[in-house]
Parts: sequence; structure tokens; C-alpha cells
Amino acid sequence: MDVTVIEAAPEGQWRKDPRASAVIAAATKMLEVFGVWSTIEPQSQPINRMIVTDSRTSDPVRPVYLTFDGEVEEGKPFAYMVPNVAMVGALLDAAGAAGISIRHGVKAAGFSVKGHKAEVALSDGTTLDCRLVVACDGVRSRVRDMAGIKTVTWAYGQSGIVTTVEHERPHEGVAEEHFLPAGPFAILPLTGNRSSLVWTERSEDADRLVAEDDLMFETELERRFGHKLGAIRATGDRRAFPLGLTLARSFIGPRLALAGDAAHGIHPISGQGLNLGFKDVAALAETIVDADRLGLDIGDLTVLERYQTWRRFDTFRMGVTTDVLNRLFSNDITPLRIARDFGLGLVERLPKLKSYFISEAAGTSVKGGPKLLTGQSI
Repeated sequence: MDVTVIEAAPEGQWRKDPRASAVIAAATKMLEVFGVWSTIEPQSQPINRMIVTDSRTSDPVRPVYLTFDGEVEEGKPFAYMVPNVAMVGALLDAAGAAGISIRHGVKAAGFSVKGHKAEVALSDGTTLDCRLVVACDGVRSRVRDMAGIKTVTWAYGQSGIVTTVEHERPHEGVAEEHFLPAGPFAILPLTGNRSSLVWTERSEDADRLVAEDDLMFETELERRFGHKLGAIRATGDRRAFPLGLTLARSFIGPRLALAGDAAHGIHPISGQGLNLGFKDVAALAETIVDADRLGLDIGDLTVLERYQTWRRFDTFRMGVTTDVLNRLFSNDITPLRIARDFGLGLVERLPKLKSYFISEAAGTSVKGGPKLLTGQSI
């Protein structure tokens, strides 16, 4: 099967990406099947524990209402923080070894279906004919729009500030999520005495904070971060991006499948955005391989319906969950605070319920899912 990847970014641009991503245990199993996890893992930081607090920014003490400890299986934490450079580099090497053609610096300028073929016009004036187009071109997917697939979309009035910090003391692999009135403030461990921050603020405040000088930014950061890891220093580029919910009304069309953010964009409160995309990959790959073995047309809607059925409910469920959690926790309404803290405390006191949530976060709770997510080849 001939595969061509169209990548809008110039060749080598990925090497300048300073970000890291949370990769759940189920996704690492798929990366093992691809033969790249052994290259990625040494550059990654296991998340050994997670703590959750709910407080105001001004509170001198932040009581811990919920903790997630342990492994989903022996020697396997429920997630890792992986540098994007390490992951993209390993996947590009694997793609090259598999004979996949990658065209950098071009975009899809047109999409049409003619009989049993899809035609993609590219920004460099060339065209590609194929049996199936997989659109992974982001939450504002141009291919999705050209195919006429509508979305359910709304904005939260929040922005996520992403940056990297260095701290005086080791984090010991502990991730923290502090629910503050403006939105969640997540501290995610990286290798060394470094952490990645995903800091949610009201959009107007986020723009102001990103524009502050280093001293003022670090002062505001310290108010939320606290002092348990000693002195902190912002070392990475800081960016703010608007947050919202986007769900495609259909994940498929004639000769087309949507995957990743082109199909769904959710709030980062759960750290599941990229991992939903990995689940899409696992489901779509198995759908295509099984159909091809049976001699079926991989771009036929009846074949692609299996992929949509596999992924729509899980994606909708995660979108609704993140939406509800963000609305529930991003406020300082006393009755809601009492109710949510009671709920967190209840989960903390019920080991079986807590284990279920850990399995959900790790992607290991679903039975009968795509084989790649369980470490099986297809």
C-alpha cells in the first residue's frame, strides 16, 4: 500500500519544537509495535504519581483531595511526558524505513471525489489521486471544511499558557493539577529538575501574562506554583492558545476519514487531546488493514463506518467529560466547591473507583478495543 504524508511545516521545523506531550500507557504499547518506543522512552519522564487540589490562588495551604499512585502493570506507569522532538524524530525515521513518502512545506488546497478516487490539489500546484484521504490537519481543518463536514464548536473564554520551568528541587515524577477559579493549573514532570506547565487563565489575563517581562511572569507563576520545589525559573518560550470544544458531526465522508484534532478538539484539563488522536490512529489502521486483507475498498463508506463507530462514542464521552469538569471547577462558587471537593474525597476513599479512573486515564480500561493499543500487531 502506497502512503504519502503531506506536511505543511518545512522540513526540519519539528526540531525547534520545545514542547512535551503526555502519552498514556496504551499509546506507548502502540509505539512499541511501531518499533519506536525503545528510542523514545530513554528521553521521557514517567509520571509516577498525580495529586489534585482545589483552592483559591490566595490560599496559603492547598489541601490534596485526590492522589493517583501506582502502575497500570508492573514497571509501567499510567503515562509519560515525552519531548515532541523525540517522538516526531522517531516516527519520521520509522516512516522512512517503511517507505512512506513525506512531502514537506505543502498544504492541501483542494479536495474532491471522482468515482472511486479522491483528488487532493496541493499548494505547490501538483495533485494526488488516492483511494483514501486521512485528514489530520488540526482543529481548524481545511480538508474537513472542503469536504463540507460541519462541527459542534464553542469557546470557553479561556486560554492555555504553555511553558517550561526549571526548579530547585526534584519533582520525583509527580504531576500536579491545581483547580483554581480561573481554570486548571497543571505541573507535568520532565527529565531533570524541569516541568512543563499548562496554565489556564481567562483569555484577556493570559494575553497579559504572556506579554509580561520574565520577573513579573515568574512572580505570577510562583503564586500558583507554590514553593514545594524551591525557586523556579521560566526557561522555555511561553505561548497562549484559545481553548474550546470542537467535535466533527461526522468522522468520515466519501473517501475521507478525520483523525486527531481535525475530528475533535477538547479542553486540556484531562491531558487526553493527543491520546485521543493515538486512539484514532489505532482504530483507523486496523480498519484499513482488515479491509485490505479482505479485498475491500478502503475508502468505501461502509468500510469507514467501522472506524466511526469505534471512535465516535469515546470521543463524545471525553469531550463532554472535559467540558463538565472545566465548568465545574473553573469558578469560586461555594456550593459547587463543596460538592466537587466531596466528590474528589469520595473517589480518594474508594480504591476500586480510583483504580477505574487510573485505567481510564491510561487507556487500558476498554475491552475489545483496537489491537495496537494492547501491544498486538495487526
